Amino acid sequence: MVGSMGNRRSAGHLAALFTIIIWGTTFISTKVLLVDFRPVEILFFRFVIGFAALLPACPHRMKGVDHKQEMTFVLAGLSGICLYYLLENIALTYTMASNVGVIISVAPFFTAVLSRLFLKSEGKLRVNFFIGFVVAMVGVALISFNGSKLELNPMGDLLAVLAAFVWACYSILTRKISSFGHPVILTTRRTFFYGILFMVPALALSNFEMGLERFADMTNLLNILYLGLGASALCFVTWNLAVKALGAVKTSVYIYMVPVITVVTSTFILKEPVTWVSAMGTALAVAGLFLSEYSGKESDNNE
Repeated sequence: MVGSMGNRRSAGHLAALFTIIIWGTTFISTKVLLVDFRPVEILFFRFVIGFAALLPACPHRMKGVDHKQEMTFVLAGLSGICLYYLLENIALTYTMASNVGVIISVAPFFTAVLSRLFLKSEGKLRVNFFIGFVVAMVGVALISFNGSKLELNPMGDLLAVLAAFVWACYSILTRKISSFGHPVILTTRRTFFYGILFMVPALALSNFEMGLERFADMTNLLNILYLGLGASALCFVTWNLAVKALGAVKTSVYIYMVPVITVVTSTFILKEPVTWVSAMGTALAVAGLFLSEYSGKESDNNE
C-alpha cells in the first residue's frame, strides 16, 4: 500500500515536471506564430487541435455525468482554457512580459488559499509552503527583471493577477473532477470542449480569421502542432494526472519552474547569455519549489 502510494506520487511529480518543461518552452512557438497570427487565433487553433487529438486517443463517451459534474466541467473550461489564456494575452498588451511572468507565479499561493476553503482532502498547509513561496517569488522576480527596471502598469498587472487567480480556480476544479472517477483523457477533452465554446465570443470581437493557408508555411504548421498536440492535448492530460496524484497545491508549485525552463531554453535554443542574476534567480526558484514540496515525516492526505 505504502509502495503503491509512493509510486503514484513519483509518477505525479514526473508528470508535473514533464508538463512544466513543455509549457516553459511554448513561448518560442508562440513568438514565431505571432508574426502571422493574432494571440486569440493561436489560442483557438491550438485547443481545437488538442481537442481533435484527444478524440482518437480515447474514442469513448463519458458515462454517468450528472448536472453537478457537468457544471464543474463547464467552469473548468471557462477558467483554465478560456479566461486564463485570454487574460494573460491581454495583460501582455498592457504591461511588460516580466511583470506578467512574476505575477502569474503567484498562482500556487491562490491555489493554496482556495484549497483550504474548498478542498478538505488537500491536508494542512505547513510553514515550509509559505517559506518556499517567498523564496521562489524572489527567484522568479530576479529572472523576470534581469537587467530591466520595474515598471508598474495597473491595468496589465491587475489582469495578470486575475489570470493567476483564474488558474488557481482551474486547479481546484481539476482536483474536484479527478474525484469523479472518469478517465483523465475524457475529462480533459470535456474541459477543452467548453473552453473552446467560451472562446467563440472572444473570436467574434477580435477580427478572427480562419486563414488556413497560413499553415502552408511549414514553420507555422510545426509550431501550431507543437502547441496543439504537445502543450495542449498531452500536457493538460499529464497536468491533470499530476493533480489527481499529488493534489492541487503540490502540483501548482511546479509553476515556479516555468521561468527557469524559459531561461534554460533561451540559453540553448536562442543562444541568449546567462547572467549571474538569472542564475541566482533560477537557483532560488528551484529551492522554493523543493521547500514548498517538502512535507517532512508526515505524509499529506491526498486521498
